[in-house]
Amino acid sequence: MSAALAAPAAGHALTLRGITKRYGSFTAAEDVSIDVGQGEFLTLLGPSGSGKTTLLMTIAGFVRPTEGQILLDGRDITALPPEKRDFGMVFQGYALFPHLTVAENVAFPLRVRHMPRPEQAEKVRAALDLVQLTRFADRKPSQLSGGQQQRVALARALVFQPALLLLDEPLSALDKKLRAELQDELKALHRRVGRTFVNVTHDQEEALSLSDRIAILNHGKLVQQGSPAQLYEAPNTRFVADFLGKSNFLAGRATEGGPGGFGIQAGATVLAVAVAAGARPPAGTPVLLSLRPEKVSLLAPGETAENMVEGVVESWSYIGAGFALTVATADFGPLRVNLPAWNAPFAPAEGLPVRLGWSARAAVSVAEDAVPAA
Repeated sequence: MSAALAAPAAGHALTLRGITKRYGSFTAAEDVSIDVGQGEFLTLLGPSGSGKTTLLMTIAGFVRPTEGQILLDGRDITALPPEKRDFGMVFQGYALFPHLTVAENVAFPLRVRHMPRPEQAEKVRAALDLVQLTRFADRKPSQLSGGQQQRVALARALVFQPALLLLDEPLSALDKKLRAELQDELKALHRRVGRTFVNVTHDQEEALSLSDRIAILNHGKLVQQGSPAQLYEAPNTRFVADFLGKSNFLAGRATEGGPGGFGIQAGATVLAVAVAAGARPPAGTPVLLSLRPEKVSLLAPGETAENMVEGVVESWSYIGAGFALTVATADFGPLRVNLPAWNAPFAPAEGLPVRLGWSARAAVSVAEDAVPAA
């Protein structure tokens, strides 16, 4: 690969400081502060209407914030127009010129910058090499697959070596299999070019797969940010636990526990929860736990676990790699369980009595979500 576009030290740091955007009485983003490190891949994740696209358009310069600052390497660019920010952008619809060839599409940002033609040709070759499309340089977009068109869009966004690459749901128009393949390629591309990427998506699996860090938004507010593992394993709220993957929620009241944890009681059932020192809630306090379905086991006869709950299989489905079950329990309602198919202790069936088990470390305490203002 040409060194022209592979610049591991070329990433820039981005800071959003108290970004708020109002449209009349509607607040699309409220007091959002995020630091994006040099060369980091940050994903803005949230449901429709969460404010993630508003933030991306604000970073790009297409939307002016009502309040707050945007800093690039410590320099205030809040009032800078989009064309002066030197950011690359990839849209979900590719936005390629149908009458231009692949090479001409990629060269377009260089043409508008009045770069000499010999230098344009060199950079276009390097960009197409980067996305493995050199042999398609003379084709028109209509002669390419969706995945190939997306690669052209990436090459065009990177050819002028932008300060940041902004990605607006770039893989959403692709089918599931191709989307998974492009996720791997995009992650590898990020490592090769070393630039700072800011991505917007509502796809949780995509966010977990691609990102160094994820910022989760809801109702225009930043709910939680951290590495994919931090957010998945230690969500702060019910919303984060439920939006980033699937979760069971176990409600009860705290009971006294040992030095390494506490108990939670619901009805006749008391569960053990492992927590760090000083994190135990007072006895009698309402507690809500998040328990991922893949952390629950179906216990074989005679098998035990730190936490055990009896139930009846309400429904189940075979999903290739495993079984997805819904088990009715007396004290915690229906619980979802994901089991590897190859070593399930027995085949599931509706109405089958079962015992569920999990470790005291498997569940984490989460806060109930605040009700948004009307």
